[in-house]
Amino acid sequence: MALNEWFKVIFDDKSVLIDVVPPNREKWSAHFDWDDVIRICFKIGDLFTSDELYIFTNTRPESYLIPIEANGGLELWNEIVSRGLFDAGLAIKMVSKTEGLFCWPPDE
Repeated sequence: MALNEWFKVIFDDKSVLIDVVPPNREKWSAHFDWDDVIRICFKIGDLFTSDELYIFTNTRPESYLIPIEANGGLELWNEIVSRGLFDAGLAIKMVSKTEGLFCWPPDE
């Protein structure tokens, strides 16, 4: 079963919902408000792994991990950039990279 069949991301103007029903495992869901986002990291995957979003909020210490290959993952990434939660210039530079972890805002 393809990842985009069981890992879904839905968002609106206020919040993001993650709905996951993995094969042969327990389903789970989570949500966060856009206003709570404090940092975004983008990890470039390889031929065998999806690119990944790590979304940090002020509501919990750990990040939310969302694969770009998730249903709605690429749309979420585009929304993140359009909202200014990740620098568009850095996003453009990442296109030419084959590996790496890129975060916005950057470490001080």
